[in-house]
Amino acid sequence: MLDKAYRPDLVEQKLYAEWVRDGLFAADPGSSAKPYTIMMPPPNVTGSLHMGHALTFTLQDTLIRYFRRTGRDALWQPGTDHAGIATQMVVERMLAKDGVDRRDLGRDAFIEKVWEWKAQSGGTIINQLHRLGSSADWPRERFTLDEGLSAAVVKVFVQLHKEGLLYRDKRLVNWDPKLQTAISDLEVEQKEVKGNLWYFRYPVEGEEGRFITVATTRPETMLGDTGIAVNPSDERYADLVGKFAIQPVTGRRVRIVADDYADPEHGSGAVKITPAHDFNDFEVGRRAGLTLINIFDPDARILAEFEVIEGQGIDAKRSGEAAPEGYAGLDRFVAREKIVADMEARGLLEKIEPITHSVPYGDRGGVPLEPLLTDQWYVDAKTLAQPALAAVREGKTRFVPKQWENTYFDWLENIQPWCVSRQLWWGHRIPAWYGPEGKIFVEETEEAAQAAARAHFGKDVDLVRDGDVLDTWFSSALWPFSTLGWPEKTPELNRYYPGDVLVTGFDIIFFWVARMMMFGIHFMGDVPFRDIYIHALVRDEHGQKMSKSKGNVIDPLELSDRYGVDALRFTLMAMAAQGRDIKLAESRVEGYRNFCTKLWNASRYCEMNEAVTPDGFDPASVKLTVNRWIIGTLARAGRAASSAIEEYRFNDAAGALYGFAWKDFCDWYLEFTKPILNGEDEAAKAETRATTGFVLDQILSLLNPMMPFITEEITRHRKGEGPALMTAAWPVFDAALEDAAADAEMGWVVDVISTIRAVRSEMNVPPGAELQALIKDAGPEVPARLEAHSALIRKMARLGSIEVMAGDAPRGSAQCILGNATIVLPLEGHIDIAAERTRLAKEMAKEEQGIVAIERKLANPSFVEKAPPEVVETQHERKAEHQARLEKLKEALARLG
Repeated sequence: MLDKAYRPDLVEQKLYAEWVRDGLFAADPGSSAKPYTIMMPPPNVTGSLHMGHALTFTLQDTLIRYFRRTGRDALWQPGTDHAGIATQMVVERMLAKDGVDRRDLGRDAFIEKVWEWKAQSGGTIINQLHRLGSSADWPRERFTLDEGLSAAVVKVFVQLHKEGLLYRDKRLVNWDPKLQTAISDLEVEQKEVKGNLWYFRYPVEGEEGRFITVATTRPETMLGDTGIAVNPSDERYADLVGKFAIQPVTGRRVRIVADDYADPEHGSGAVKITPAHDFNDFEVGRRAGLTLINIFDPDARILAEFEVIEGQGIDAKRSGEAAPEGYAGLDRFVAREKIVADMEARGLLEKIEPITHSVPYGDRGGVPLEPLLTDQWYVDAKTLAQPALAAVREGKTRFVPKQWENTYFDWLENIQPWCVSRQLWWGHRIPAWYGPEGKIFVEETEEAAQAAARAHFGKDVDLVRDGDVLDTWFSSALWPFSTLGWPEKTPELNRYYPGDVLVTGFDIIFFWVARMMMFGIHFMGDVPFRDIYIHALVRDEHGQKMSKSKGNVIDPLELSDRYGVDALRFTLMAMAAQGRDIKLAESRVEGYRNFCTKLWNASRYCEMNEAVTPDGFDPASVKLTVNRWIIGTLARAGRAASSAIEEYRFNDAAGALYGFAWKDFCDWYLEFTKPILNGEDEAAKAETRATTGFVLDQILSLLNPMMPFITEEITRHRKGEGPALMTAAWPVFDAALEDAAADAEMGWVVDVISTIRAVRSEMNVPPGAELQALIKDAGPEVPARLEAHSALIRKMARLGSIEVMAGDAPRGSAQCILGNATIVLPLEGHIDIAAERTRLAKEMAKEEQGIVAIERKLANPSFVEKAPPEVVETQHERKAEHQARLEKLKEALARLG
C-alpha cells in the first residue's frame, strides 16, 4: 500500500540516481530514430540556480522528456560556460582574502588557481540542475574552455581573420576602470543617479562677445572636445554652422557642425562633441570627419599627453597634445570639479541644473564605465548578420512568440562591429603574435605564426603573443556545433545539427542567439536551430523584478525542499504563458504541492479499490456511460496536452492535464463511480475498476514530463519493478474515443451539481439543509437523465428531491439558467430572504467602491506615468477581480427575484 503521504525528500534523489546509473538520459547516435536536439544554454561555471534557470531548464526538460517518449532520439546537450570576467573576479576575491594579487602570481600561476577553483566549485550549478530533475545527456557535458571547444575557437578566429571578417582596430569600448578591461554591452547596467547639467559658454571664433552655450553632464570630457553639434533645423545656430568655437580650457578650435543628433528641445540645443569618449559623439564625429582625442588612461585619469587621431582606419594620423597645466594625472571626477571651477573663474559657467539621469555602470566592477578609445579585435558583424537576417525572414528559423523576431531584426539591422577582445587572463587567449614593425600574425599555433613571420621577414624574429582573451560570447556563439565535435566531422555533428529548438530568455537575443545564428550559418552552412522559444521573466507576486536589494528573491532550491521539485516544476509550467511574465508567489507552489497530494491520494484510493489496468484493456470497449465519458475526456485532454507541448504552449498543456486530473477524474469521476464500486453489479464493477486504473495510469504518463518524480514513484508502486515510466511510449489517443452522447449526459450532471452547489454557497444555505430542486422548461432528454442519475445528483448536491416541474416557480426561489432549462431552488424556510438581499446589496456596494477607487487612481496621469508598468497592471487586475465579484453578486441577487 502507498504510504499515507508523499515524501519527495525520500523519492527524488533516489530516483534520479537510478536514472543516471541506468543511462536513461542518453542519446543514441547509432539509432535509426529521428533525432531531436536541444542545446542547453550553458550556465556560468560561477553560477547557482535562480528562478530564471528553474524556468528555462524545466521547459527544456519537459520538451526533451516528451519527445524522447514519442520515439525521437533525443539529445539534450549539457555544459557550462567559463564566464571569463565573472570567474576571474571570483578567484581574485578568493586570493585577496589571503592577501594575494593575481599580478604577484603571474598569468600562468593565476590560471592554475582558476582551474583548481573550477575543479572544486565549478560544478555547483550542474549539481543543482540534477536536483531539478534535468534529464540531460550528462556524460556528454562540455565546458567552453575544454580542449575540443578551445580548438574550435582558435580555428574560427583564424578563419575569420583570413577571410577579412575579423580585424584589429581602434574604436570606442565600454571600459571598466576598476577591472581594467573592455566589457560587453550585456555587462552594462544603467543606473538612475542624481547629477547636474552644466551649461558652459564657448566663445565663437572671430566674433568678439558672442558665445555658443553647450550643456553637459560630464564636464571632464570637455578636454577632448573637437566639435559642437546643432540641429540643421535650429534657426538659432544656422549662421554658425561651419564656423569654429574655442574650447576655453584647452584653447582648441572646435568646429560647429549640423547633425540631427542635436535636440533643439534639450538643454541649449547645442551639444559638445567628444568623439573619443561618447558613443553618440563618436558617430557624430565620424559623420562630420572630426578629430578624435583620447584624454584618459586605463585608470580613467587624465593623460599627460592626449592621443590625437585624425582620419579613420589604417590611414589615420596619430600625434600628441599636452594636457592643460594642472590636469595631468587627475582622476576623472576630480578633473570634473576642476573644469567647473576653471570655467566659473573665466565667467563661462552659465548655470547648473540638477537632474536625475542614467549612468552606465559595470555590473561586476560596480563603478561608472568610461567610453574609451582602445586597440581591440573586432568581428565584422554587419557582414555576418545578413545571412542571419535572411534565415529568419525566409522561415528557416522562427521565433516563438513571433514578436521577438522584431527585436532580433532591429539589432541585426543596426549592428556595430563586435569587440571580441578582453583584457583578462581567464579565457581563450587570442591566437595573434606581434613581430617587428607592428606586424601581426594570426595563426592556430605559435609554430605556424613563427613560420609565417619567417616567410615575411626572411629570417627568424622574436614574436610576442597578444595578452588579451576572447569575449565569453565568442566561444558560446559556437556552442551548437563545437559541442558536437566541430571542426572534426563527427557522427554527432552530422546527426544532431541543426537543433530543433533553443529555449532562452529575451535578454540574450542580441548577445547569444544572434551570434549563434551568424556563426552557425557561416561555419556550418545552416541555421543552428529551427525554433527559438523565448520565455518571459519570473517576477515576484507583485510583478516586481527579483533582486537581492529588494529582498524579493525566491530560491528555487528552498521551494523544492519545502514542497518538492514536481510542485515547483508544475507551477512554472502552468504559469509559462507565451509573452507574459510569471508573477510567482510561494502560495502557487503550495497549491501545486496540493495537486501532488491529490494525485497521491487518488492513487491510494485506486489501490484500495483494486483499480488496475488489466492486460489487453481496450478503452474503446467500455459500455457504461460514466466510463465512456471519462475515457473520452481523457482522450481530449491528452491530445490537447500533446499539441500544446509541441507548440510551446506550456501553460495550456499543464492546464489541460491539471483540469482533467483534479476536476474531471478526482472530483467527479471518482465520486460518480463510488456507487458502482459499492454495488452488486459485478460486470459494472469490473469495467469501472479497469477504467479507473487505466485513466489513472494515463494521467501519470501524461504528467510525467512535467512531474517526473511523483508520477514515476506511483507508477512503480502500481506496476512493480520494470521499465521506467520515462522510457514508456507516449500515450496516443484516437479521436474516436470521444463519445458525444456520454459527454453531453455526464456534462449535464456535472453542470446541475455545480450550479446547485454555487447557489447554496452564494445564498449562505446551511450545509445540512436538504433543498428541493425543480427543473423548469426541461427538454425531452431530462427525464431519462434524471432517472439514471437522480440519486447521484441528490447525494452530491445535498438535495431532498429533484424533479421536473410545470407552471410558475414558488415564491422565494433562486433560479438559474442551465442550457434551455431553468433550475429552481425554493429557499423559503432555509434562509432569511430579506436579510440575504440586504447582505448581497452591501457586498455589491463594497465591490463598487473598490472599482471607483481604482478607476480614480488609473485616471490620474501622474500615477499612470510615474508608477512602474507592473504596478499599473496590478491595478487593472484588481479592478477586474472587483468587477468579476460584483457580477456574481448581481447574479445572486437576481436569483432571489
